[in-house]
Amino acid sequence: MVAIGVFSDSDGDLTAFDAALKFLASKGARRFLFAGGRFSDLDDWVKWKREEVKAQSDYSSGDFLEDVQRYLIGLEQVDRPAAFGTAHEQVRAIEELTRLKDRILRAPEKGSLAYQDTAVPRKVMEMLGDALCCLVHDKNDLDKEDMLNAVVLVHGKGDEPKVVQIGPRTFISPGRLTGDKPSVGLIESQDRQATFSAFTLDGTPLITKQPIALGSGKTKLSVK
Repeated sequence: MVAIGVFSDSDGDLTAFDAALKFLASKGARRFLFAGGRFSDLDDWVKWKREEVKAQSDYSSGDFLEDVQRYLIGLEQVDRPAAFGTAHEQVRAIEELTRLKDRILRAPEKGSLAYQDTAVPRKVMEMLGDALCCLVHDKNDLDKEDMLNAVVLVHGKGDEPKVVQIGPRTFISPGRLTGDKPSVGLIESQDRQATFSAFTLDGTPLITKQPIALGSGKTKLSVK
């Protein structure tokens, strides 16, 4: 079973962004689709969590480097063994943040610097099993080529979670992380079967395992 967390439109609310990741991870998600709403929120969240990790200890980077050097050259006596452990945990936590960031795909929204940056794709492609999934903030940015290539299209700018089937294509919105009823979504797939569920951030189900049509599994990219 593969579980993919889906969320959107955090609009600078890093607390909601953090809560969404924690909730989706508790549901088994190990990959995530962030459909924008503020593209930079991922970077800001990582910065916030890094500072949070570092603030948990007054152990300086100089202390850390000194202890690492002593450890590497094989000295038996280390003056600050407890502190070394704390620094080691800090490094591990920051490494985990980096790995987690790499598992979060995101699409920029109009008006963001990333949307204007030609190096940043406005639409992101991801495999859902052997079917192609397209991630975009605004579904109005989707074009004919996207429709031909992808069988699942995930987008933001939705006031509430929705699953809409149009022919062989499935459009999914996880709703918003901001507003009166913040929500997130979860795509689960196994053996050419997939479902979409949606929840409020307190765990209340909004959509329960709605089937997603993945087509024949022979999706072929068109090339201009």
